[in-house]
Amino acid sequence: MAARNKARKRAFQIIFEADQRGSTPTAVMQDWIRHAGTDERQPPVSEYTKQLIEGYSQNAERIDELISTYSVGWTLDRMPVVDRCILRLAAYELIWSEDVPEAVVIDEALDIAREFSTDESPPFINGLLGRLQDLKPTLRR
Repeated sequence: MAARNKARKRAFQIIFEADQRGSTPTAVMQDWIRHAGTDERQPPVSEYTKQLIEGYSQNAERIDELISTYSVGWTLDRMPVVDRCILRLAAYELIWSEDVPEAVVIDEALDIAREFSTDESPPFINGLLGRLQDLKPTLRR
């Protein structure tokens, strides 16, 4: 598995855990980093995972606003938690990360959805990320 693929999965897992704990992704990431320092079975948190979590955290409010605005028929609270977390991570990387091709971001999000969510999730995630991709030039603030 490629290093960035692993980093995205770990970032997704951190965002998911934060959602479930009612915590912030940066606090959960710090827990993971501490745990990796004391337990050799815990994989380290890569620099790219840190970059994804920090970038998402800086833009979380805007990302939730965008997901809420462009997800047809779904409120953020009603969305499956896994899908919401995948969308949060992918929206950050799609809109604010300049060094990753948009197609790669969407493909990686769909791979995570296939692994961790339901059969209905990839088309929903693909549609919403496609809409954000089309509107990308107007979405940053």
